[in-house]
Parts: sequence; C-alpha cells; structure tokens
Amino acid sequence: MNHPIIRFIFILLVYTCVFVFLKPVFMLAYGPETAGVSDWLAVMWHGLPMDLCMASYLSVVPGLLALCMMWTDSAWPRIAQRVWLAFAALVIGIVVVADMALYGYWGFRLDSTPLFYFMSSPSAAMASAGAWQIAGGVLAILVVAATLFALTVAAAGKPKRNSRGIVSTALGVLLVAALFIPIRGGVTVSTMNLSRSYFSTDRRLNHAAVNPAFSLLYSLTHSGNFASQYRFMTDDEAAVALGELEARTCTADSIRRPMLAVERPDIYLVILESFSASLMPSLGGDSVAMQLDSIAGTGLSYTDFYASSFRTDRALPAILNAFPAQPSASILKYVDKVEQLPALGCALRDAGYETSYYYGGDANFTNMKALLVAGGFDNIISDRDFPLRDRTGKWGAPDGVLVDRLLGDVRSVAADAAPQLVVVQTSSSHEPFEVPFADVRFADSPAKNAFAYADSCLGALVRGVEASPRGGRSLFVIVPDHLGAWPLGLDDPLARHHVPLVFAGQALARRAERDSTLGCQPDIVPTILGSLGLDHSAFVYGHDLADAEAPHYAVFSEPGLAALVTASDTVVIDPDARRVLDARGHAPQMATKSIEAYLQKLYDTISNL
Repeated sequence: MNHPIIRFIFILLVYTCVFVFLKPVFMLAYGPETAGVSDWLAVMWHGLPMDLCMASYLSVVPGLLALCMMWTDSAWPRIAQRVWLAFAALVIGIVVVADMALYGYWGFRLDSTPLFYFMSSPSAAMASAGAWQIAGGVLAILVVAATLFALTVAAAGKPKRNSRGIVSTALGVLLVAALFIPIRGGVTVSTMNLSRSYFSTDRRLNHAAVNPAFSLLYSLTHSGNFASQYRFMTDDEAAVALGELEARTCTADSIRRPMLAVERPDIYLVILESFSASLMPSLGGDSVAMQLDSIAGTGLSYTDFYASSFRTDRALPAILNAFPAQPSASILKYVDKVEQLPALGCALRDAGYETSYYYGGDANFTNMKALLVAGGFDNIISDRDFPLRDRTGKWGAPDGVLVDRLLGDVRSVAADAAPQLVVVQTSSSHEPFEVPFADVRFADSPAKNAFAYADSCLGALVRGVEASPRGGRSLFVIVPDHLGAWPLGLDDPLARHHVPLVFAGQALARRAERDSTLGCQPDIVPTILGSLGLDHSAFVYGHDLADAEAPHYAVFSEPGLAALVTASDTVVIDPDARRVLDARGHAPQMATKSIEAYLQKLYDTISNL
C-alpha cells in the first residue's frame, strides 16, 4: 500500500471525493427548495466527470513526482509533492470560499471576473466587503485549505522506494498518462466544457453540478478566444436571422416627435449604481427612489427598458459606447479592443461639446479610465481629486460629496461656454451600504437606506443644475448600471434586468410622458445623438428609441445566460449549454435563432476589433 503509484491514486480519489462532497454543501446553500433526493443525486452524478477532470489536473504533478520517488532515495520528490499539495489546497480553498460567497450575489459559478476586478484595483475590489466578512472569508479559506491539505498528505503517506523495474515504471507512466482522458473529458470529439454538467431545466441544479475550479479555469483559458465562441450557425445564416429580427421589430406606426426644446443642451448622463425598477412605485417597485420616481413623472420615462448585464464593467461600454455586454467576458479586460469602440464622448466632442466624467471612486478599477480616455472625456474627476477627509466611503467620496463638487463646477461655467457633456457615476448604493444618511423608513435595511441616500443626492443634483445660470438648457439622462444587491433572489431574468431610463430637464420637449418602447442600454447613445440630429450609424448595436422606423428590442446577458425581448416574443438561453431556458410568444423558435445569431455577430465584432 506504500507504493508511490498507489499513493498517487489515493490523492486522485481524495480530490474527487472532496469535489463531490462540495455539491451537497452548495445545494444546502443555494439549491432549489423543491429539490428532492433524486435531484441531489443527479447533481453529483452529472457533475462527477467535471470533478474527475479537475481532480486529474491537480494529480498530474503528484503523479510525476511519484514516478521520481520510484527511482531515487532523495527526499526532494516527497518535499516537492508536499509543497504542491499545500499550494493546491490553498488555491482550492480560495476558489471554494469565493464561489460560495459570490454566487448569492451573482447567480453563476466562479469565473475570471473577480481576478479582473482585483488585478485592476485591489482596494476597490474589496470595497464591497466589511472587515468581519473579510476576516471570516480568510478564516474559511484557511479551514478549507488545511482540511484538504491534511487529507491529501494522509493519502500521500510516506511511500517507500520500490523496485526500479521496467514493469512497475511502465505501469506508473501509463496511469499518469491516463489522466489525460478525464482531463480531456473522454475519448470522443467533444472535450470537457461547462455544458457537460448541465442536465436540468432548473439553472440552479445545473450550476450545482458545475465544478467551480473548472469554471474558473475554463473562463481563464477561453475568455479571450472570441472568434471560436458561440458558433451557432454559418455567417450567412446569422446574417439572415439578424435581418429578420430587424425587420419584424420595426413598427413604424407613429410619427417622430421632437425630444428637445433646445438645439444643443447641456447633457447630464447620470449612471446610478445598482438601481432597478424594483425601487420605483411607477414601475411596480417599492417606494424607495422617490426622487427618481418624481423626476420620471415630470419627464420622459421609458418603462420597458433593460440593463445589458449584471456589473458596472459590463454596463459602461453598453451605456457610453452602445456596445452590448458579453456573457463570457468583459471587454474592458482588453484595452486594445476598447480603444476601437465608437463612443458618445467622442461623437459629442466632435460636435463641439466639452466632456467631463465625475466618479467618486477609483477610475482605474476594471480599466475604466482607459475606456474614458479613449471615449473622449477630457476632464475626469475621480477619488484622487477629493481630499482624504472627503473619501469616507469604501468606494471613495460618497455621492453627496460628488454632487457638491459637480455643482460647484457647474456654477463656474460661463453662460456663453460650449455645450457640456457631463457623465456622473454614483457609487454609494453599493455594498457595504455605509452612507452618511439615515432614513427612518429603512432603519432595518442598510441597502434600502443607501438607495434612499443615493436617490436624495440625485434630487439635489437635478435641483442644483436647474437652479444654475445654465439650468434652462439642461437635459438629464438617468439610467442605472444594473440591478444590485437588492432585492436578492430574483429568479426571473427579465425582472433582474428591468431598469428605468429617464429623460428630464428644462431642455426636454416631451414632458410627463411614459413610453413603452422596448430598449436596452446600447440604445442610449443613438437616442441622445438622434435627438441632436447627429449621425449615429457607427453605433451598430443600438437604436434610437424615438425613431419609429428603427427596430426596437432588448438584448441582455450575464454568464451562462442571454435573452432577447421583442414586442411579440421572449427567449432566454444558456449559450454555453446551448439550451433554451424560456421561450414564449408568437415565434419563439425564430427568436431563439435571433439571439444566437446576435451573440455570434457580437463575438465576431469583438474578434475583429
């Protein structure tokens, strides 16, 4: 039993058993309440090939070192094996704890997104967590790592050097080489991928079957290979499907009405952190964002509007560049591609606008500054432009301080100055919801209290700008980046991505109006440029919401999910598993082909940037 190869097999079994054991743990935390014993067993069974794949990856190094132990009396192979087992245990501990902590907020298994956040700005990446959460996470990582290390060390034992015979060595080489089969996922044409564990119409059961370590590894090795992702059909078939989508979503049943009362207004594009329709009574939500609700009531409110994705780094290109979010990656990871995107700031700067961006946090987070500089913003205000005494929030300067700084700058703009594009990105309505504000209505809900604070700052911003010398020419465009941490547990993707889009201000001609035109965040740029009479043909993924002759539909995505909403059909797919999760309407099969063609074209575009 002390043969090095036998001990290597024990290590492989330990890794496999640990990964299988983690599935019931995940089910206890996040599994469907209606799941029965058969569902639990199915999760473990369908996840087993991926667990064995990951266990084999981790066992290659111990296997090679076991071969070395057969041919040397030196202690170095055993020491090297212990070092590897410790390293692997720590990595798995981090992956398991991060996956369990983040799934409740994100709704998908761990991928490369947290690494991207951490590498771009460690302090900002950790800003969502409180000190006790960080301490608890570190402790949990150490416990998991120590337990796994102890199990694998016990499995490794203290193997004695055995005969250096050819047969024994050949057997060991064959066993180590055989790891290639579970690593590859078998001997058929198809290799191991995330869809291998999918077996149910319930996403959470599928997610429970996925190995989080493999999910992370797959994301790291595949996120940049855009040309090979989401190949559903030939290019010609995709072009036909997209043409049919554009044709059937053009209504052309009304005459375009002018949106503006001022030819070249000052434009204030306000991006609200983590807001959603759930906070506004006028959109069927709770009475939390009452300032926004009031502003929407006096302006132009688009009621059937959707966020492009689930996090800010995915939302900003959609809002500022009319470039849709992608389910498998964030384009902000690829600065060279970001620099090629057409941008609202560039278009308006070419039209004579002065451009500014205000954000109380770290502008380097997730390569955001690269997006802004390439996007035509000449004046970027971020956390470094505020004194330390004002940077009291985890995300930098709170929204109230940010608004005060902006209003001071607005009042100093000369009456005859060039028109202004000012983008304001808020941050206070983000975990950990520590704000200098206390609303008695939400004493028991820090999240709602933080949203109410951000909402009050929005109201102060609008009132302050309209009271300024240039207030008569102000146009506000207000949109959330995505739904945040409240309300949690929204299983319906449409509810998760439903957000308001509000146009307001004294430069607006259309007042006290609700518009049910379907749209999503890439439509914002064409709508703004269209209202100014400026060309927006470079923004091929967006449509002018006020143009009755343009197609109108919404597309959104997040890891493991993509959706298309039209006036007649709704379809939600898992593009990785190539599975339809929801399809309803007059022509759901056609809509399914449309969203697949859309993704294929989107990834072709990214590949060619």
